[in-house]
Amino acid sequence: MRLEEAEQTIGVVFRDKSLLQRALTHRSYLNEVGYPGWEDNERLEFLGDAVIDCIVAEYLYHKFPEMSEGMLTAIRSNLVRKEALASFARQIRLGDVLIMGAGEEQSGGRERDATLCAAFEALVGAIYLDKGLEPTREFVLQFVRQALDRALEQAMTKDAKTRLQEWAQATLHQTPRYVTTGEEGPDHAKVFTVEVYVGDVMAGRGRGGSKQAAARAAAEDALRHRDERLGDALAAFQAKQKASEETPEGNTPSRDGGNNDGE
Repeated sequence: MRLEEAEQTIGVVFRDKSLLQRALTHRSYLNEVGYPGWEDNERLEFLGDAVIDCIVAEYLYHKFPEMSEGMLTAIRSNLVRKEALASFARQIRLGDVLIMGAGEEQSGGRERDATLCAAFEALVGAIYLDKGLEPTREFVLQFVRQALDRALEQAMTKDAKTRLQEWAQATLHQTPRYVTTGEEGPDHAKVFTVEVYVGDVMAGRGRGGSKQAAARAAAEDALRHRDERLGDALAAFQAKQKASEETPEGNTPSRDGGNNDGE
């Protein structure tokens, strides 16, 4: 495929075509062909990774001025993870225009998440070198804006469920279980009910338009009512722990089954 056709596919015209060529070149092509002076995209991948992180972090910082650092980090992680960047690459059919070896192509390389993620990062690095920060920012943010709601939902779900799990495992040595207990409404407007259990105790209940959203609501409900619903379980667990750790003084069994009373 000619570079001009690649530009039409990805929607970016380069002044320096060699940057585009390098961004599209998978190392498998050089391993098979080995053209002197032809570079693969790994150095551009390194640059693009840093540029994407910076652009996304700045965007989220201004988009959510009251949000905590932890939540901002969680959302950014969802937006720049391998699967997300591979999805961005698929939207512009980046895999179709990659320059790769025959073996890599035959093994499914054009659809492999890791390959597409690396290629997208390399493309961003090339755009940055060719056009500067502002055009690169607009290129990246067109994908980020579309994916933001999903990334935000994932971060919120992870946050509530992770906090509940960390507390339950640390204090009760139990891992929460999520059970879907209800489903109602037509297919296009389903509402799910999910309950979360810690041990045998129903700790929280939530409803939502997806099982994931309902599970998040259940975790949030459990965290809000943690002392009320899990207080007895915590007290019983602590009492059991204390009893198992205490050994009455003067009654330590001897090896012959008697008491070590000094006689």
